[in-house]
Amino acid sequence: MAYYNSKIVDYSFDEAILKVTDELKKEGFGVLTEIDVKETLKKKLDVDFRKYKILGACNPPFSYKALQMEENIGVLMPCNVVVQEKENGKVQVSVVNPMESMQAVRNESLGAVAGEVTSKLEKVLQKL
Repeated sequence: MAYYNSKIVDYSFDEAILKVTDELKKEGFGVLTEIDVKETLKKKLDVDFRKYKILGACNPPFSYKALQMEENIGVLMPCNVVVQEKENGKVQVSVVNPMESMQAVRNESLGAVAGEVTSKLEKVLQKL
């Protein structure tokens, strides 16, 4: 299993950001952070990079459940969603695969939560 799932979408980069944010909301996620990698790399390293944003998505009920089961699980939160412009001008949306992330934790009680979050993130990709 891969550590992420992705999909090429038929939206502009900015439209993809709006659409994925909307679909995340429908699945109970809010976007807590937005990192503009292109802008950051230009500012910090003075290099040019393609359009690339990392959205830190959080579903509070699932986050709370996970934190109750594993006190340090916050190092793997929030769930990252990447929107990036590919060389051919296409836009790709990628979401973390929580099932893979949780395997490193070795806490079997997290399996159900990770499965539900994975399912919700997969629905987001399907609706794009």
